[in-house]
Amino acid sequence: MGSGSATARSRSNGELPEGRTAGTFRINGEDHPVVFATNHTLLEVVREECKLPGTKHGCELGECGACAVLVDGEPILSCLQLAADALGKDIETIEGLQNGNDLHPLQQAFADLGAAQCGYCTPGILMVARALIDNEPDPSEEQITEALSGNICRCTGYKRIVEGIKWGAAIQRGDDWRPDEEYFLGTDIPGTQDQA
Repeated sequence: MGSGSATARSRSNGELPEGRTAGTFRINGEDHPVVFATNHTLLEVVREECKLPGTKHGCELGECGACAVLVDGEPILSCLQLAADALGKDIETIEGLQNGNDLHPLQQAFADLGAAQCGYCTPGILMVARALIDNEPDPSEEQITEALSGNICRCTGYKRIVEGIKWGAAIQRGDDWRPDEEYFLGTDIPGTQDQA
């Protein structure tokens, strides 16, 4: 008998083929029962098995932060976490950040401020920022910069990202602080103020 028959026999007996694991992941408050390759990362299972593509494949080396998710409220790089190690834990991805049609204050601030350019890094940045403002409702610029030290954005100079996090935190606190108008409109181009 070939190995294909043994695999079929194992499946009919309720056993999984070698190298496969079955489990239920709790993601964004919902259960996701899946069978996955035992050596797959949480990133692979979230995107491919659970069909939640918001978490991004970046470097797959833990250097860019695009794959950041929250596991039991703490940011982790899902490209470095074996999926099996996340079973039984509460996982939150970017898809779970908003509440129905209501954007999370961080998402609203980023959208209104134009803090995202291409947007590829944004899910990871928002998840890290979520963990930060949940633990520190009024973070300093230094705390924000430290929290984002593992997230790379190749498009921006980070200033709007930092301002967006400060604004999102203020909204979540119920504070009416907002970034300076120049972050919304830009600054005047010298010599063009009188031209209309």
